[in-house]
Amino acid sequence: MRTVAVIPAYNESSTIGSVIDGTSRYVDEVVVVDDGSSDDTAAIAREHGAHVVTHVFNTGVGGAVRTGYQYAIRHDYDFVVQVDADGQHDPEKIPTLLDHAEDADMVIGSRYLNESIDDYPLIRRLGITFFTTVVRKLGGIDITDVTSGFRVYRVSALQDILHRSDNHWAVEQTLDAAQRGQRIEEVSIAMPIRDEGESQFSLDTLVLYPLRMTDTVFRVLLFR
Repeated sequence: MRTVAVIPAYNESSTIGSVIDGTSRYVDEVVVVDDGSSDDTAAIAREHGAHVVTHVFNTGVGGAVRTGYQYAIRHDYDFVVQVDADGQHDPEKIPTLLDHAEDADMVIGSRYLNESIDDYPLIRRLGITFFTTVVRKLGGIDITDVTSGFRVYRVSALQDILHRSDNHWAVEQTLDAAQRGQRIEEVSIAMPIRDEGESQFSLDTLVLYPLRMTDTVFRVLLFR
């Protein structure tokens, strides 16, 4: 089985090298999608042996991972491992995710199956819980952490669920996979919060979630 790691990266020059080094031990190829970075992310990624795909401007995580997925599909990989560039995801857990992927189409590393979620701010936990509850109810699946970006996909199944929305790509993909009857598993993976950068979750965005989710839900339930 051939496995590629996709790492979406935006101005992650301080961490991208070590993430690539750790990840490359467990996969056949590492692909970094440089999402319009203004620092040396792309150059450092190449120095550490990654194949780099560059976006001219920043599209967000959703756009970056979609580019990585399309690379995996074009190059006939069997599995895609998705890893964040900020060091939050421990590459040593990749074999655990891949082991579960032998009998699944999507494997999600969950913070809610261990105590690491307790370190996250309340607003962020509320946001994750909101999205997860929507997917649990509409998709009929028992999951705990739908927004987790530490994942493995079976490429043959991934081709059917390429997301269109860049804002809530994880929600859209997981709900779409559930609606299609794909096999989804979760694995307990501890993920410490990052020391730098800002979370997408805030009180203002939390208030807007119901409205924003409407588009995602309609797209999956009505038009697929």
